[in-house]
This record gives sequence, C-alpha cells and structure tokens, in this order.
Amino acid sequence: MVLSPSATQRMNVFIKKVGRGINRHRMIQPGEKILVSVSGGKDSLAMCLALQERKKWVPMDYELHGLFIDWREYPAGAENRRALLEFMERLNISCRIVEASIYPITYEKPFNCYICSRNRKRILFQEAERLGLCKVAVGHHLDDIIETTLMNLFFKGEVATMLPIQDFFDGRIKIIRPMCEVEERDILRLMKIYPLPAFDIHCPRKPDNRRAFFKDLIKQVKRLNKHVKENLYNAPWHINRDYLP
Repeated sequence: MVLSPSATQRMNVFIKKVGRGINRHRMIQPGEKILVSVSGGKDSLAMCLALQERKKWVPMDYELHGLFIDWREYPAGAENRRALLEFMERLNISCRIVEASIYPITYEKPFNCYICSRNRKRILFQEAERLGLCKVAVGHHLDDIIETTLMNLFFKGEVATMLPIQDFFDGRIKIIRPMCEVEERDILRLMKIYPLPAFDIHCPRKPDNRRAFFKDLIKQVKRLNKHVKENLYNAPWHINRDYLP
C-alpha cells in the first residue's frame, strides 16, 4: 500500500512506539518464531502491521505466524474472514483459522470474561505447541494494562497487572505484549491513515463491560493529573515496601 509522506511519517512514529516497548523489555530475539494472536479487532491488526513493518528497520529477522480463533457461537462471517486473510497475506504473515467453542469443555460456572480469556489462552498455547513455538504475541496496549491493574484492585482486592512479558508453564511459553507502551489513541490515529480491516465479534458480556467504566474514570483523573496513565503503568515497578504489610 502506497502512503503519502505525511502518513508514512505518522505510521513510522507508531511503529517506533511499538519498538520501544519491545526493546525495553527484550521481547524478541533474532531468529525467533512467534505466534501472533489475531482477534480481528483494531489492536491485534495494528500489532501485526507494526511487527512486520518493524523488520525493515531492525538488524534482526524473526518469523510471525498468525492464529484467528473463530468462535462457533459468535462466528466472524465469511466476508470478515476473507478480509482478514487478505490483510495477513499482504503483510506476508501466514495465518490459520481455528473454529472453537467459546465455552471450555469443563464449562460449569456462569460465563465471564476470565473464562473466555483462559479459553483463548488454552487454544493459543495448543497452537504454539503444535508449531514448536515458545512465544505468543497479544495485542494488549497500555490502556488495557492500566485498566486491568485497576480492575484487579477494585474487584479482586489484589495488586496485579498484565506484564510486558509473562511466563507460563515454568517459562516454557511466554506471552509478550509488544504494544505495552502504545496508547489506544495511537491505534485510532493509525486507522485514519491505514485501513485496517477490523471487525467486532459479538461479546455476551459487552452490556456489562467494566472496562468502559475505568476508561471514563481514568479520563476524569487525567484532568487533574496528565501523567495518570504513565503513573499507573509504572506503579508495579515502583513498589514502596515501607508502606506495605
């Protein structure tokens, strides 16, 4: 796709922000093969674009493999699937579509976001194991991370967050979040210059989306302190143990 000079510059700024988080946390090493979680939403598609375009700049090569999980209960539809595969093909990223039930086999309790997330991770880990890969890239951005931090405090009573690199199974598989230092507004700006074929999948919990509440809460606090996002993101790395049990 041919972009204007100004659009190219803006896209390069976005890619550099992604690269900053990758480099700071040493997420990707030369020659690695990485499974990319593709949801069809703007975040995962922006991540795919940035990861692939970044390879033109850095003195290392790595290989990306995409996986799109198409929930049987809430299918993406033929047109969306086709547009997604065409986009991934343009990026030269192989992408596999797996159909699965949104409800896990051992589903007994009332459905919630945690169960859905855990089920998605299970399928991603199975695909990573099938391909012999040890890293899975997901499209969580800075806003997702700080909202999760607040949700854990408010609803679970614990200090926990999404880490830029998170180990599972004693480190045999790692989840990486290349957009950990990218704000959601950066992705929205990218969409104005680059047509990402993003689409929404119906979510049974959408009417009770707690993230929307915390988005608004952070927006209100930002009026008092413009550094609130930066502070929330950095807080887990600045623990004042003198004031903890």
